[in-house]
Amino acid sequence: MTTINQQDVDQEWAARGFSCSLWVDPPGQRWEDFVHSTDELVVVIEGELEFEINGEISHPKLGEEVFIPAGAVHSVRNIGSSTARWLYGYR
Repeated sequence: MTTINQQDVDQEWAARGFSCSLWVDPPGQRWEDFVHSTDELVVVIEGELEFEINGEISHPKLGEEVFIPAGAVHSVRNIGSSTARWLYGYR
């Protein structure tokens, strides 16, 4: 099982100019068609999330970083049967 240390991610992202916060979603939660004016990084630390970025769908593994460029239409979906926890940050 992959263990992600939020403090380590926070420090690494800060060095790259990104914030770092924790988000928690229940099973079935869907965040559809968001657009931000800033770049966003996401890393899944627990659960199973699906990302759709400009029409391309991905299912990142635990600890795999996802980059969402500024202006990209994106959605996040908890497709697992348990709570999903993920870190996200903006710059």
